[in-house]
Amino acid sequence: MSLLPYGLARPFLFGLDPEAAHDLTLHSIARLQHSPLTCLYSERRVDDTFTLAGLQFPNRVGLAAGLDKDARCIDGLAAMGFGFVEVGTVTPKAQSGNPKPRMFRLPQRQALINRLGFNNGGLDAFLANVQQARFRRQGGGTPMVLGLNIGKNAATPIESATDDYLTCLDGVYPHADYVTVNVSSPNTQNLRSLQSDAALDALLGAVSERRELLAQRTGRRIPVFLKIAPDLDADQISVIAATLLRYGTDSAGVPNQTLGVIATNTTLSREAVAGLPHAEEAGGLSGAPVLESSNAVIRQLRAQLGRQFPIIGVGGILSAQDALSKIDAGADLVQIYTGLIYQGPALVRAAAEAIRDRRQAAKT
Repeated sequence: MSLLPYGLARPFLFGLDPEAAHDLTLHSIARLQHSPLTCLYSERRVDDTFTLAGLQFPNRVGLAAGLDKDARCIDGLAAMGFGFVEVGTVTPKAQSGNPKPRMFRLPQRQALINRLGFNNGGLDAFLANVQQARFRRQGGGTPMVLGLNIGKNAATPIESATDDYLTCLDGVYPHADYVTVNVSSPNTQNLRSLQSDAALDALLGAVSERRELLAQRTGRRIPVFLKIAPDLDADQISVIAATLLRYGTDSAGVPNQTLGVIATNTTLSREAVAGLPHAEEAGGLSGAPVLESSNAVIRQLRAQLGRQFPIIGVGGILSAQDALSKIDAGADLVQIYTGLIYQGPALVRAAAEAIRDRRQAAKT
């Protein structure tokens, strides 16, 4: 248990502008992560080893991309008890993102709206930070898994988006345990159009081809995950599932464990927060209101992809029960982000314990 309960820090952080609180938190973690003061926020990691996509995860609770876009805090985040941490989204070139203000709290619904727009320091700075992380050199148990999330620059025309993804894939491949291809942020113009049939087929085809070349070059074939939106109808989900099966199964139709899906990103829907302050701000809504729509996408994906296809569930986890609901919907692993902001690192342990206990009970 951390020496500084999050309940004491949260009123101070929530008294700040949301992005200022975000920046202060990351700066503090970055400064403390290699010092004894990590104990102020660290949590004991729950041991619940699980294998997915050829990777051994020490437990099934991870951090979603978006919190640490520049990979500055990998070791500090690892100390919070996560089984895996995903950092990014990184783009080939540095970009400042959308104009401020661009983050808004909706505490009545334990939600956030952001329109950050892939603000990051670019691929070179990102890789320098990743290479400074020490978590793989620390002994004791199964190492935490690291995911690197890649995207396109806002200035890159959508018809040239594949070039940006391949540039990022080339850069991150030697350093990642898995790579996430983010085509679902609502804050980069036209990005979600890459989820459509022909565009997604072309993108995954190019990524798969480049991954094979990188695998031959490095001697390791790492899994790729596609991150999709919750704002998809049944037909759109079916198209995505068919494309995933095309590239993620062998000739016999058996999942090859080299491709997976992360469901889901933030939503454009405002139905669950209508009438609240900031509810009409542009951007993606995350937090409690996304739980059910995310779970619905996971359920449909699991039904169409089959039992063995890798699925990571994210969206709306504010409690251990919410994490279990993702597993019940069909997710193999779960990720949190907004829940960490509202509940603090204790949520990581609580969710991991609940999933472990459910799993152990099922064996008896």
